[in-house]
Amino acid sequence: MFTELNGPHAGELNDALGRIGFRRSQSVAYRPSCAGCTACVSVRVVASDFVANGTQRKLIKRHSDVEVTACRPWATDEQFQLLRRYLAQRHPGGGMAGMDEGDYADMVEHSPVNSFIVEYREPAKDGRPGRLLGACLTDQQADGLSMIYSFFDSEIEGRPGLGNFIIMDHILRARAAALPYVYLGYWVKGSARMEYKTRYRPLEVLGPQGWSVLAEDPIAVSAIAQAALEGELA
Repeated sequence: MFTELNGPHAGELNDALGRIGFRRSQSVAYRPSCAGCTACVSVRVVASDFVANGTQRKLIKRHSDVEVTACRPWATDEQFQLLRRYLAQRHPGGGMAGMDEGDYADMVEHSPVNSFIVEYREPAKDGRPGRLLGACLTDQQADGLSMIYSFFDSEIEGRPGLGNFIIMDHILRARAAALPYVYLGYWVKGSARMEYKTRYRPLEVLGPQGWSVLAEDPIAVSAIAQAALEGELA
């Protein structure tokens, strides 16, 4: 299901659709609607109630020197080159692997709503901006921040967990702005690639009766705890 976002009330429409599970791509709001399948579930973090666990606190401390800037939604070559490395590292052969500069500019700049790019950089040196480590295209909605697409360099030595750090930074930014939620897009139960979204609690899922808090899975919690002990999530 999809509809175009345009006109003077595009922002209000996007906010309303976001609350019932739609996502934005450029000037289109969409939601999966597959016959006989409801696997794609919208999820959002309750920012005001989020409490970082030990591993997450360690990650925030490790990246405490990262300089974070919310920029206007304007595509740069530096961002595009980082995106290309990210896709090659994490999603080779994926649907976005063939994106060129024009495609990326369309993704970032063609927004009819209140959007920005959050950049994550190494500390500045001699008055010059540090290396770009990650970025996220983000919408500010009436009830929260919607992370449209994030990307980062996952092969920088000494910088593990940048993707998790970007999510936690958005949660803290939402809380500071008195915005109740951070929308993480869709989650499919059992998908290993999407399991990271369940690490941010409380997490709400959208079902037929509306939003509800996702119950803790004892097996998943045990696996995450074991991974933390082994340093896999550190």
